[in-house]
Amino acid sequence: MYRAVTLKVVRDGIDPDNVEKLSRMLKSTDIVIDRENRIWLDGEDVTFQIRTPEIDRLVSVISAIPLVRERLVMIQRELGRDGGLVCEGRDIGTVVFPKAELKIYMDAKLSERTKRRKKELGHRGIDVNADDVRQVLSSRDEIDSTRTHSPLRIPGDAVIIDTSRLTIEGQVERVLEEMRKLKS
Repeated sequence: MYRAVTLKVVRDGIDPDNVEKLSRMLKSTDIVIDRENRIWLDGEDVTFQIRTPEIDRLVSVISAIPLVRERLVMIQRELGRDGGLVCEGRDIGTVVFPKAELKIYMDAKLSERTKRRKKELGHRGIDVNADDVRQVLSSRDEIDSTRTHSPLRIPGDAVIIDTSRLTIEGQVERVLEEMRKLKS
């Protein structure tokens, strides 16, 4: 959702410091995540457009704006009102859903995250330098961890999973293990 808002800010040429324009834009923005995990922005599938180096560089700046966070947290809470929701984000377990039934904090070493992002972009035909990717990820971690409003924190009651050496299938299995523990 934050990436979609960032894309719209870029497309509309909105100055993030212009609270009035940003507020109007947020009120008229429709973001939908469908069952296939595609992201729709105002009726357009932007799943791939929100995962570009430009959006990577800007998403933490835009997501640090209190007005943006307040609006999206409200939408996220509405989506999860009836439970049964699986979602991810840097403040999901601490701010958005602090009473979630199961919180999992997944992380990987910066070197592994760099490799994964470079590979993901490469599959989409975007050639990037690994050092640039590492710098963007590191910068985003710093901005998100130190922002005043809804900073990235590990929830005290979260299960921490280091995914550095896990395949996607291995990650899914670890999460399912935790879900099964909850059900038993």
